[in-house]
Amino acid sequence: MSANVILKKGEGRTLKSGGAWIYDNEIDKIEGNFENGDMVTVSDFDGYPMGQGFINTRSKITVRMMTRKKDTVVDDAFIEMRVRNAWEYRKSTVDTSSCRLIFGEADFLPGIVIDKFSDVLVVESLALGIDRWKPVILDKLKKVLAEDGISIRGVYERSDAKVRLQEGMERVKGFIGEPFDTKVEIVENGVRYIVDVQDGQKTGFFLDQKYNRLAIQKLCKGKKVLDCFTHTGSFALNAGIAGAASVLGVDASELGVAQARENAELNVLSDRVTFQCADVFDLLPELEEKGEKFDVVILDPPAFTKSRSSIKNAVKGYREINLRGMKLVKDGGYLATCSCSHFMDPELFTKTIREAAGNVHKRLRQVEYRTQAADHPILWTGGEQASYYLKFYIFQVVDEK
Repeated sequence: MSANVILKKGEGRTLKSGGAWIYDNEIDKIEGNFENGDMVTVSDFDGYPMGQGFINTRSKITVRMMTRKKDTVVDDAFIEMRVRNAWEYRKSTVDTSSCRLIFGEADFLPGIVIDKFSDVLVVESLALGIDRWKPVILDKLKKVLAEDGISIRGVYERSDAKVRLQEGMERVKGFIGEPFDTKVEIVENGVRYIVDVQDGQKTGFFLDQKYNRLAIQKLCKGKKVLDCFTHTGSFALNAGIAGAASVLGVDASELGVAQARENAELNVLSDRVTFQCADVFDLLPELEEKGEKFDVVILDPPAFTKSRSSIKNAVKGYREINLRGMKLVKDGGYLATCSCSHFMDPELFTKTIREAAGNVHKRLRQVEYRTQAADHPILWTGGEQASYYLKFYIFQVVDEK
């Protein structure tokens, strides 16, 4: 390494509180020569060593830290150590048949996500420096998994997010290595799914809700259930497998609904679990007008905001669907509601639900509060790179009397 990034006096606050990012406006100067994607050392304004990371001056996130040690050698052995630690952690905390193996900054490998669906890996690389290490990370991952008797059939890349453009990188999608059937069957919580790793959202399936889906099973036996924003039917199918009398899953995506119906057939649940392609914001008032009531209503919307600037509109959206959802719950029934938006912090989400309940004169009794599954670890840190994003509540909804 021939370059050293020196921070301005008073800057690097999120770095010092455990974060992995250094923004362009925090840097005083860069001494030495480098190419974007190279490893550089980082020093505070007074020369105190802060560690090492990879640099990209085309990105507002100019440096992403790989180690807090100035003398650590970031090489193949270092990458293997990081990968092995990530795998050992998951073996201890989650069902690893399908799980997130690498979760970027939370696994100290910033800018890369790798999901395992049965015997297939799906990789999403979002930063230039880590992209150079991608082949090594995948090789080390295959090696570590093989030690536990797990053979990987194929790898598919879904590095097609727009954020790559901000790094000066092209969006990439396709096989890494030999082609294979991209419709992959997995089993989660006793439910079978076909995961479309090529054309599904993000890496193909939302693994972060695994244990939240399991949590709703105990509420659904013999019940009438409404699952909003069902995507490929995951919450609806968990309700069905738990013995729900009837389940209606709703999503605006024709592709998602088609996949959900396929998954219902796979689980022999098509007689009790049905799906409708509709806009949830339009459908909920229609169901209310018809006098429909459900024992359990599940709200799993996409992120209504991906920036601080649009948070006010997001609050309106979350308030509206929760208000509508509560009105459809029978007295004494249950509401499961969540937000996957990082910018909708827990306090604001809680406040929004409380306001929605007040507007429709409902009393809420909290059954439980949950977050993302442990294979999406929450690294306690400062700044926007904090990995805590999923908030999930289950309430009993009681009419005011």
